[in-house]
Amino acid sequence: MKQSHIEVTERIIEVSRPTRTAYLQRVDEIANRQRGADRLGCANVAHAFAAMPSNDKLRIVAEKAPNIGIVTAYNDMLSAHQPYANYPDIIKDEAHKLGATAQVAGGVPAMCDGITQGEPGMELSLFSRDTIAMSTAIALSHDVFDAALLLGVCDKIVPGLLIGALHFGHLPCVFVPAGPMSTGIDNTTKSKVREKYAQGLVGREELLASESAAYHGAGTCTFYGTANSNQMLMEAMGLHVPGAAFIHPHDGMRELLTREAVKMVLQNTRKDQFTPIGKLVDEHVIVNAMVALLATGGSTNHLIHWVAIARAAGIIIDWTDFYHLAKTTPLLASVYPNGKADVNEFQSAGGPAFVIRELIDAGYMYPDVFTVAYGGLREYGKIPAKEDNKLVWKDLPKESNDETIVRTAEHPFNESGGLRLLKGNLGRSVIKISAVPEDRHIIEAPAIVFDAQEELLEAFDRGELERDFVAVVRFQGPKANGMPELHKLTPPLAVLQNKGFMVAIVTDGRMSGASGKIPAAIHMCPEASAGGAIAKVRTGDIVRINAKVGMVNVLVDEDVWAEREVEELSDSKRQHNAHGIGRELFGGMRRNVLSAEEGAVTWL
Repeated sequence: MKQSHIEVTERIIEVSRPTRTAYLQRVDEIANRQRGADRLGCANVAHAFAAMPSNDKLRIVAEKAPNIGIVTAYNDMLSAHQPYANYPDIIKDEAHKLGATAQVAGGVPAMCDGITQGEPGMELSLFSRDTIAMSTAIALSHDVFDAALLLGVCDKIVPGLLIGALHFGHLPCVFVPAGPMSTGIDNTTKSKVREKYAQGLVGREELLASESAAYHGAGTCTFYGTANSNQMLMEAMGLHVPGAAFIHPHDGMRELLTREAVKMVLQNTRKDQFTPIGKLVDEHVIVNAMVALLATGGSTNHLIHWVAIARAAGIIIDWTDFYHLAKTTPLLASVYPNGKADVNEFQSAGGPAFVIRELIDAGYMYPDVFTVAYGGLREYGKIPAKEDNKLVWKDLPKESNDETIVRTAEHPFNESGGLRLLKGNLGRSVIKISAVPEDRHIIEAPAIVFDAQEELLEAFDRGELERDFVAVVRFQGPKANGMPELHKLTPPLAVLQNKGFMVAIVTDGRMSGASGKIPAAIHMCPEASAGGAIAKVRTGDIVRINAKVGMVNVLVDEDVWAEREVEELSDSKRQHNAHGIGRELFGGMRRNVLSAEEGAVTWL
């Protein structure tokens, strides 16, 4: 292993020792109890299995066969989750063949950021992660399961399921993806139409036709945003059947992979191979996930989510750890928005398996960790194939199938990962530079302050932004309004950048995993609603973002800056943030949420 990565891992282990030790003690205490069907009272057991076929009841109670809890994010509104409709039947069928049983323990909510982007519903998005975690806990709280299969794909859903599962760390768990939709129009063409619409060059009819050609069927969106970054990280953590991430929903291999998930989770319940998720997800596995994110230029959202996931396992990480790993982790993938390829092309070029193999062989990832597949992480450097209606795993060629999409560790796109930590008198934030043109890595321009994304869009429509500027969009943090994504700002800012203006954004909100070309210092901590310095910025202040050295500053005299008052959100806007589209129900989360760098956790 690279010394730099060992040092980060050792720091994490040391910092996490008290919380991780306490967590593992709780896992052991629960794992050593009698199984649920033998431990619970007779009335409890009868309730748990009342609706099951008699043969299944016999298996659980008399034969003491394993019982799998299925937690599903199925709904038929989200393209990524619609394929899950028949998964429980497949899982139950395979469990029966293997002498086990399975029950749908519960469902979790699954919202689409694509639908809610720029709308009030987006203010529920980040909090939906912890809601999903709690829903997972409710599903598994019946405590009659020997293992769990978790069905989910998209942005907050996988992190939420994983946080929930880690609070049941005594259970072996396997995550079951559903795959990406087939390729529609390319993402570059889609972005150009959005920019034309922002300029008034095409109308709503043309824009809708373009969007519908991009998002056109079952499966995840095909860009490398948060959803597909989830799948990459599940592979890197060894929580999938190897190579399951990017097989199409209707590919014949998909059902075989789902059946294999049943086999693997049952294998992990055996005494000689017992692998509960709480022990599988250790400090080394968390570092592997962080490295995979950096090596592929994955979603900035995971700088929040994986902090929370680690915390659920008693492991403490922060953005400094990402920063130190990023400095020495090579960028091996170029997938939209970091390149032109979509995830289907990424898969064809070698996909997660190629990246994982390269990172292991070059000493950037730990291979000897627990995974749901017997054999450790090296199994995830192979690709699944179908032969005689059975799954086999094959080695990849040494060289990339397309060097414009994936590269070896010897010849990376960049010697360092695509994410940077920014520090300065504004606070701490992050920037994704893998998609930003190199001549935009340093931006110095006057600030224009906005307290809502709508204000920026209106200023653009009025033609007031035809100049160099840094958009400071504040009161968008988790305490203010749930930290919505601000992806709607990308098209107008891209239009201005394409006109030659030096533009950037500084915000305590989030940008979508699909955002990239605009320099964006995001997730600013402390946020404005927590008294952060971003609330001191005034229109006309010179803001300097330097992604090369990791700095973000307002160029104001130190004494003036120290004495300047922090502005507060107006009462009318505060009231607006708190009401409508269900926002009232999340008031407790807004009050109690930790900072973005602390994972925006609401349950501590």
